[in-house]
Amino acid sequence: MTERRPFIAGNWKMHKTTGEARALAEALVENLKDCPHKVMVAPPFTALSAVREVLKGSPILLGAQNMCSVREGAHTGEISVLMLKDLDVSVVILGHSERRLIYGETDRLINEKVRLALEEGMEVILCVGETLEQREAGKAEQVVEEQVKRGLDGVAPEDLSRVTIAYEPVWAIGTGRTARPEDADAMHRHIRRTVASLHGTDAAEALIIQYGGSVKPSNIKALMAMENIDGALVGGASLSAENFLPIVNFHLE
Repeated sequence: MTERRPFIAGNWKMHKTTGEARALAEALVENLKDCPHKVMVAPPFTALSAVREVLKGSPILLGAQNMCSVREGAHTGEISVLMLKDLDVSVVILGHSERRLIYGETDRLINEKVRLALEEGMEVILCVGETLEQREAGKAEQVVEEQVKRGLDGVAPEDLSRVTIAYEPVWAIGTGRTARPEDADAMHRHIRRTVASLHGTDAAEALIIQYGGSVKPSNIKALMAMENIDGALVGGASLSAENFLPIVNFHLE
């Protein structure tokens, strides 16, 4: 079995003033100096510059929560990949369910963002996941498979190493409900099979697939014990060092 390095990412969403973001980043840097895992935090855009200064020299990567599908131009209110690179952002979260459901982002638009980010040398976390209605209709695997295929359309095999897929069942995000580890692992396995059909078994085995959806200190160890779960995309529990540190350091618990 391929050895995959765990990847824990914190998505701060629309939380934290600049001062609050700096304070949280300082606490994480102080406590994660020797962490063996890959770790990223994605502050709001307004705090990226301040958090960048705190993270300098640390192993924690700076991420962004979204970006525009074009490099620059007349796109009021958008953030370009060039602006993110200018702030030393190395990872961008794309296709989050909140972007899909609240702001109407389509698979096609998300794919344009994925390809642009990769062209510009960024790493991508591509989010996929079904709604409760889709799961209850027996369409969960079909929905996720389509999101994976459309999200990765046109992505060159050599760029796949810079793509992480995050499986986030929409019904578990921010609700306190978490997919059973066995159910999450089954979907991760399906994602891996889907990627194998596109890029071959070796690429699929090397792919990092995170779980997201009410991840917390009390369930991270059970999730990470699953064969196909390689990390976590953490929302609410990433907003405090008290909750995020035990998640990142799940191997010590």
